[in-house]
Amino acid sequence: MQDVSTKPSIITLCGSSRHGAEFTYWQHKLSCEGKIVFQTQDRDSQITSGKIKAILDELHLRKIDLSDEVMVLDVEGYIGETTDREIAYAKRKGKRVTYLSEIFRCI
Repeated sequence: MQDVSTKPSIITLCGSSRHGAEFTYWQHKLSCEGKIVFQTQDRDSQITSGKIKAILDELHLRKIDLSDEVMVLDVEGYIGETTDREIAYAKRKGKRVTYLSEIFRCI
């Protein structure tokens, strides 16, 4: 567990909106480890296009800007177009990118 007197790390969760349960699980788990966790605002909806999606996508990139790390919830190996763009963005910004599939491969 992280010492609360030190600056907590910030992690942004990325992945498909169809995996809401995984987002809930990892947000809770990482928060209990003393980390600040960001995720997209549209996990419970099916917003797939339009002005609102563009606003939410841009907001998610700003969360990545503030983060120390991006954790990709690539459930069953799935990475969609939006998540793929977020990964590329995070890498361009020099953010550490980890994948759920890599975590379970090591267990």
